[in-house]
Amino acid sequence: MHRLILPILLILPIPLIRAAQSAAARPNLIIFYSDDLGWGETGAQGNREIPTPHTDSIASNGIRFTNGYVAATYCSPSRAGLLTGRYPTRFGHEFNSVANTIGLRSDQVTMATRLKALGYATAAVGKWHLGSQPENRPTKRGFDEFFGTLSNTPFFHPTNFIDSRLSNDVREVTDPNFYTTDAYAERAVDWIEKNKTKPWFLYLPFNAQHAPLQAPKKYLDRFPNITDEKRKLFAAMMAAMDDAIGRVMGKVRAIGQEENTIVFYIADNGGPTQSTTSGNGPLRGFKMTTYEGGPRVPFFAQWKGRWPAGKTYDFPVMNLDVLPTIIAAAGAKPEASWQLDGVDLAPYVTGANAARPHQTLYWRYGPQWAIRHGDMKLVVSRGGGNKPELYDLAADIGESKDLAAAQPAKVKELQALWDKWSAEQAPPSAPDAPAGKGKKNANKKKKSP
Repeated sequence: MHRLILPILLILPIPLIRAAQSAAARPNLIIFYSDDLGWGETGAQGNREIPTPHTDSIASNGIRFTNGYVAATYCSPSRAGLLTGRYPTRFGHEFNSVANTIGLRSDQVTMATRLKALGYATAAVGKWHLGSQPENRPTKRGFDEFFGTLSNTPFFHPTNFIDSRLSNDVREVTDPNFYTTDAYAERAVDWIEKNKTKPWFLYLPFNAQHAPLQAPKKYLDRFPNITDEKRKLFAAMMAAMDDAIGRVMGKVRAIGQEENTIVFYIADNGGPTQSTTSGNGPLRGFKMTTYEGGPRVPFFAQWKGRWPAGKTYDFPVMNLDVLPTIIAAAGAKPEASWQLDGVDLAPYVTGANAARPHQTLYWRYGPQWAIRHGDMKLVVSRGGGNKPELYDLAADIGESKDLAAAQPAKVKELQALWDKWSAEQAPPSAPDAPAGKGKKNANKKKKSP
């Protein structure tokens, strides 16, 4: 076999040989992005009720980030941050309404576009939620293919569905057996097979675990001991998502590329709790708040053979870090003009850099906001009367003991840092939902965002 390869290489032009070697060295990338999951809702995060072996394997084969955050507390802004590597408030993407009216701003470059420039095949499979306008659909924002929905949808008979292999237009799904989570796994596996000869990027943002809660009988039957109907549906949806992750990872192993594939599993925001039963463990708050239950999420990553296996990493990281991490792994270097807010995580998870990846993290969601500086967090959240509260997260993960009165100097310091950062952000490109909507009971929303 080696006698055949050597003559072929000798007759190839040197640039082609180098290009082939370079492409082989670039790792693939998978991002599994779950929806409204809840910090405590995987086995690796402590859930003993719902088995999630395939999801947990990403943590056991790699790193579980105990202080993993997203840059926004709900759906569309979280995705905008992930795919640009920038705080979404920098470009006005503060509310879901931006996706509905404007979409991801045209001057913001996505991770897919960055990786296409490096020779990657790219696909988005799942829930987009960054604009339904033709110019903002995934195939116009750096993805070669899109199979999924433009925003939230039922799991059976999904609406606003596109299969770009057929058309970039919305089409009706008539198959009565079509279930989004299963269908996304099937398309992802097929796409990987078709693109295995080049470096590839698969973005798989599930609509699980978002409402409406729906699951096929085959998954419901796995939980005969759960009597609460809502919780049983949630568990079945988790099982379906975990199976989907298992199918995708099984394909990566089958083609012999697991050790050349970086995998991230991240939730888009905290769970909404009562509306779906999603649990945030010991964290205070939930989706659409700036307490820890809003932006702190399950966050796992693996790169077999390159990053440690079974490691717990306790310094704060953010979804904004994914883009610079993969760019660096691909042998490129982010340019200063990109104005990224994330960092390359590789030197931190390998131990080459013992410092914190981020000394300070920020959030702004209308009148709600927060700053984490070291382990101290200053937060203004829903129902707090706009009065900043101060917590030591190292000692009080549940944000139960407000230290603001006892440490006024620390409050002043963190307030000044947040004020400076907030002044650098853009005004929202579209307003939030009408005042009062969802305010009476934050866990019970008439229409889930």
